[in-house]
Amino acid sequence: MNGSIRRSRTLALAGTLAVLYPAGAIWARTAPPFAQLLREAREAPRITALDADVDQALGKAEQARARPNPSINLYGENFVGDLRRNARDQQQTTLQIDQPIELGGKRAARIAAGDAGVAVAQARGIEGRLAFAAELARAYAAAEIADRRIALAEDEVQEATDVLKVARALVAAGKEARLRQVQAEAELHTMESDLEVARAQRVGALARLAAMAGSPTPYTGLAESLIDRMNARPASGPVDPMQSAAVRLAQAEREAAARALTVQQRSATPDITAQLGVRQLRVANGPAVVAGVTVPLPVFDRNRGNIAAAQAELQGMEARAAAARLEAEAGTRAARALIAAADARGEAARRTLSTAEEAYRLARIAYEAGKAPLIELLSARHNLGAARSVILDADMARFDARTTLARLAGLSIAGEPVQ
Repeated sequence: MNGSIRRSRTLALAGTLAVLYPAGAIWARTAPPFAQLLREAREAPRITALDADVDQALGKAEQARARPNPSINLYGENFVGDLRRNARDQQQTTLQIDQPIELGGKRAARIAAGDAGVAVAQARGIEGRLAFAAELARAYAAAEIADRRIALAEDEVQEATDVLKVARALVAAGKEARLRQVQAEAELHTMESDLEVARAQRVGALARLAAMAGSPTPYTGLAESLIDRMNARPASGPVDPMQSAAVRLAQAEREAAARALTVQQRSATPDITAQLGVRQLRVANGPAVVAGVTVPLPVFDRNRGNIAAAQAELQGMEARAAAARLEAEAGTRAARALIAAADARGEAARRTLSTAEEAYRLARIAYEAGKAPLIELLSARHNLGAARSVILDADMARFDARTTLARLAGLSIAGEPVQ
């Protein structure tokens, strides 16, 4: 790539950023290495929402430990009546405390359900962090692929420019018709248009990466090649499907459903209310102590509907847990197969690229010598561009498959545990 193309690339990117981010409003910077970016993204909105869910579950678990509050009652009797029959002498004032008492292990069941809810929120947080790390890695790789597509498009423009120069020279020498020069010019314009599209896509990819990371500062480039790093050292390693975050989440949800069923079953046991108070009689010298117990009769409401609903929810969670185990096993096998297929595709694409480069070289030599028509040269150049594009697609496919396997292993694509 010559200096003019590089300068035009820089100017085009600067112009696009100037439109998207007005001067003085915000400064742009290079995206840090992926491992550092993932650590910085702990304050991203999606991660903050996961932390808030855990805090919410902790609050509910703390509330589950609370005991019923007592109530204070004050009664007045016979303070208005027929004075001729000494009603006022029968006046009574009673101060009474009522304390509900939970029976049947309701509080213990409620505490266990609250703790199970915390476990679910924590498991969902880990699964959400793994999903976020995978999406962030794909966004990082997409920005890198977009950058490579710009380099590819610049090479295409340079090659189309060289072809146009040769076509003009042949037309000037009377060895080619004017039509061949027009065809070469149209080809160059197409390549220049593709270059502008690639530049716009790069800006969009970097903007998406910054948004995902929760960065108010837009990115203008990447600090490392994540794809090359993955090629040097795959990050997944051995994977136990039964220990995947999705399976653990399903198991935690199943346990929470079982605890919720226990809560509903224990709720069918009636609670009692103990009563203790003092009563002041107008005609007496001192107060009298009163006590009692209130016991509800479970005649109409035995909580059967809630118990049936909790049992159905437990059955559903057991089915989802079984499905999660099967999906984890199938996902692991599929990810390994996709990695093998992507590796094979990459090798085939590189062999195809080598062939396309040689074909283009020979076609160009033949065209410049006047032994081949322009259409053959353009066809060879198209094949070369397609082969280069397939290389990028294969690299992205390999990266995507390894990202999926790393997520199943509970790792980021950088090989770090996600907690």
